Amino acid sequence: MKPSDLPLDRLGPLPLDQDGTPVFAEPWQASAFALTLRLHEQGAFTWNEWADSLGHELAAQRADCGPNDGAAYYDRWLAALQNLLARKGIVSANELMQMRDAWADAYAHTPHGQPVKLRA
Repeated sequence: MKPSDLPLDRLGPLPLDQDGTPVFAEPWQASAFALTLRLHEQGAFTWNEWADSLGHELAAQRADCGPNDGAAYYDRWLAALQNLLARKGIVSANELMQMRDAWADAYAHTPHGQPVKLRA
């Protein structure tokens, strides 16, 4: 599935280039986007469930008067994905926190310029 095959109009202010292709300021944003598409393809959630989850997060951002830029958009994207997976019982909130902590630890212990890798 390609992004052009999906109804992207339901995803709020998705940063797009002049051809309508999603653009990313950071590699993790592209990874979060790709992971979401893959999980949808595998049947983890419907596109409507995803759009509703992201819409909820974007509405919360607007209510908080948060910045409306690409970085904030993908922060909300990631939060929407985590919340949707937790609500559907695919991953627990505790597992998400453990993974976040593992990545933070790996990042803190990785020399500058080296790729961040989780410890086994």
